[in-house]
Amino acid sequence: MRLNQVTVTAVDLDPAWDFYCTLGLVPIVDARPHYARFYCPDGESTFSLDLGDQVGRGTTVYFECDDLDEAVRRLKADGLQFASDPEDKSWLWLEAELFDPSGNRVILYRAGENRLNPLEAQSDSLIPINPFMEYGPMKDYVLWEPGYGPDVGTSWCLRMLLPSDVSG
Repeated sequence: MRLNQVTVTAVDLDPAWDFYCTLGLVPIVDARPHYARFYCPDGESTFSLDLGDQVGRGTTVYFECDDLDEAVRRLKADGLQFASDPEDKSWLWLEAELFDPSGNRVILYRAGENRLNPLEAQSDSLIPINPFMEYGPMKDYVLWEPGYGPDVGTSWCLRMLLPSDVSG
């Protein structure tokens, strides 16, 4: 199975179109004001926008960048505002956060060899502890916590537990 497309809701496709074009996505379908679709130039996936009024409800889209610092510098020069600059995360990714015009959370990140499974790179330093999650290969190393976004506390995300997270 391969991921083909992710669709997010936008209240107004024109500013969303400008935002995602500025990010570097390539338009392939322009059916505004109701729908737009983009090709992600690094890979084979697509990204689309659908007109609606229920937006920013826990949606987070991750775009991987080989040179995150340069991408953030370029996008700031193009006028995009970031909620956070590139920051090292405990799950071994470097991430920068911004929001699209409809409030959808967008994370630009660099993960390198930790792209799919950061646990393998840090398996000696992880502490197996988690009473909240029952299934999956990472069940002993993650917990659910409130997400971050325009509606803080309404979405949930997984957070890896590292030795520094456990007080003893």
